[in-house]
Amino acid sequence: MSNPALTQADLRLLVSAAGAAPSLHNSQPWRFRPTADGTGIAVYADRRRAVPLADPDGAALHVSVGAAVFNLRVAAAARLGRAAHVRMLPDPADPDLLAVVTLAAPAAPAAVPSAAGDAPAGAAGLARLDAAIALRHSSREPFANRDVPESVLGELVAAAAAEGVVFAPLEEAAVRRVLELTDEAEHRLTADPDRLAETRGWLRARSGAADGIPLSALGPQDHDARVPMREFAGPPPYRPGEAPPARRFEALPQLCTLTTRGDTPPDWLRSGQALEHVWLLATLHGVRLTVLHQAVEWAGTRWALRDPEEGPGHVHAVLRLGYGPPGAATPRRPVEEILAPRPPAPVA
Repeated sequence: MSNPALTQADLRLLVSAAGAAPSLHNSQPWRFRPTADGTGIAVYADRRRAVPLADPDGAALHVSVGAAVFNLRVAAAARLGRAAHVRMLPDPADPDLLAVVTLAAPAAPAAVPSAAGDAPAGAAGLARLDAAIALRHSSREPFANRDVPESVLGELVAAAAAEGVVFAPLEEAAVRRVLELTDEAEHRLTADPDRLAETRGWLRARSGAADGIPLSALGPQDHDARVPMREFAGPPPYRPGEAPPARRFEALPQLCTLTTRGDTPPDWLRSGQALEHVWLLATLHGVRLTVLHQAVEWAGTRWALRDPEEGPGHVHAVLRLGYGPPGAATPRRPVEEILAPRPPAPVA
């Protein structure tokens, strides 16, 4: 049995959840429109909100939109009891239409996790993640010197795999290699005036902004320079009030990567869904995340991020996991700004 058309209240509820997804520099590069039959939502790229120097091919934009699509799936299951069917890039003539999420079917009965701790699949299994949408924040703070348990990592591996993406926890040698690549990329970024200006353009010094990164969310630099956190405010000397004092971070951070075999727009969209699936599940476990994106932004360092023993692959995100403060909330664009009206019905 099909569900009736989505009401305006349904649409607002779903789009509010979608708009809470993570995005590069909190650029929020998405728009939403109800489908003509009223049972779904079309998801568009908002290329006016691109970050062209850091993301010249639009991969990070697609990852961000993919994360928003995942939040739509979760909210549909949890708040409306509907299962989501996602069609990625459905119209070659409209490259800005990145996905159509059809919500005509009821959610399936809740799945039960296996003894191995696998994340439940299906719409009803996703519903448990809904509470984490409002709690998920980037934490750029120091973490405790305490490893995330193997059982939790196993659930995160399964969550990414459910989206067709490989989530790989890194061993010590790989962690050190990835930290070196991230540090190299960070130094290149801070030495490039144009890139630095682009990054600074997304800082928000005053309250009331609807996008970008407030100063309260920047986080400190590592006093011992072991963890190369992004210097959003640029290299020293900083402007007054922009950068908090340095602090000591964990001795060896726990890092993971998200990788796909291909490197096409569908791969990027899948990676975004995997990123948000992993992040929401980690949030339910009290695990905090930082996205170390610097090395992904340069072709050379991005290629070197891959595990050479695993063969060809493309890394879309480096994630730092741990236990610590949840991180500051970042602003969101109002629903009225990102939700377009329903298209007119075709004339018979």
